[in-house]
Amino acid sequence: MTNIIVIGGGAAGFFGAIAAAKVNPYAHVILLEASHQPLAKVSISGGGRCNVTHACFEPQELVKNYPRGGKALLGAFTRFQPQDTITWFQAHGVKLKTEADGRMFPTTDSSETIVNCLMSTAKAAGVELRTGSAVVGARLGGANSPLSRFEITLKSGEKLQCDRLLLATGSNPIGYKIAQQLGHTIEPPVPSLFTFNIKNKELTELAGVSVNPVKLRLIVPEYPHLEQTGPLLITHWGLSGPAVLKLSAWGARMLHSSNYQATLVINWLPYLKQEQVRQHLLAAKKDSPKRLIASHRVVDLPHRLWQYIVSCVGISSESRWAELSNKTLNKLVQELTQAQSSINGKGAFKEEFVTCGGVNLKEIKFKTMESKLVGGLYFAGEILDIDGVTGGFNFQSAWTTAYLAGLAMASDSN
Repeated sequence: MTNIIVIGGGAAGFFGAIAAAKVNPYAHVILLEASHQPLAKVSISGGGRCNVTHACFEPQELVKNYPRGGKALLGAFTRFQPQDTITWFQAHGVKLKTEADGRMFPTTDSSETIVNCLMSTAKAAGVELRTGSAVVGARLGGANSPLSRFEITLKSGEKLQCDRLLLATGSNPIGYKIAQQLGHTIEPPVPSLFTFNIKNKELTELAGVSVNPVKLRLIVPEYPHLEQTGPLLITHWGLSGPAVLKLSAWGARMLHSSNYQATLVINWLPYLKQEQVRQHLLAAKKDSPKRLIASHRVVDLPHRLWQYIVSCVGISSESRWAELSNKTLNKLVQELTQAQSSINGKGAFKEEFVTCGGVNLKEIKFKTMESKLVGGLYFAGEILDIDGVTGGFNFQSAWTTAYLAGLAMASDSN
């Protein structure tokens, strides 16, 4: 009998364990989870709705959403991609729906639907789920079972043997520790997908105001500039929204190296050229000279944001369009198209977190997710140096890598 142990009871761990147990019903699959509540991150993801995947069905396009790992995932996505995820969940009684931005959720709008599906499917497939089973180490070979490849030591002191081992520990340090002990290189883990702290009381007083689209440019000394366009949300601590989260993902390492101190350049009107913005303002000066600048906005921005921008360039609430000097007009154009804010730290993105870094991808066979260094050792999910932008991409890489690992572990040819 093939003995398989999966460490980590999250999305990747469950999916890999299920795949292995279904393909090889004679395999003994044990799923070890340190806490007493498996799939905790799935429960809180997507604001409790669980953003299962993204409606992007072309691998070449799909990989563009991964700041790290896209190249390695290309082949993997030809074997298991979002369409396969949809089909898998539908076959197990869960229908998914697509929202306007491409994100896919269960039609119930409840992450518990996904949690219950994975729990019941694992049970039906014969996976032995052991919660409260924290792992403290793993080594090659077992003293009590020389034929086994791995010996796993639990916090309780219990030792388990297996032929095949899947590390699906997410960003938990124990996964990195075991991988290193078995000879793997770890790219230093740093946060990805976070919001920007902006110490600007006048701006943060606009909390709740959103603009779509804006164009953001991130400037960190000695690094190339990064840009993202998309929706922006002003919060009570700074800036959030898809454009910020994507920028944080692509700039994760450079922002970490700068201690999250950087300059953000905001173009509030990316669909207009700078000269077009100028013409809008000149037209207002000509056509509405007696109107107050602060109350007569001439571009498509929320009213409170317009008033903030006007005040930034020193225009009083009583100033009229006729009084607008060329110098102030130029400042207003600049503030609308190249406003600068200082980033002073990062905030959390809801209760979710994504890590950039993990097991070096050059040490993994992406057809099977098996280690190139240690036969019978597999990896799936966030323990790998793979991370995606917001929108269901991190879950998709977890489903894909776990499914491929599960199939390979269950194969009798190992």
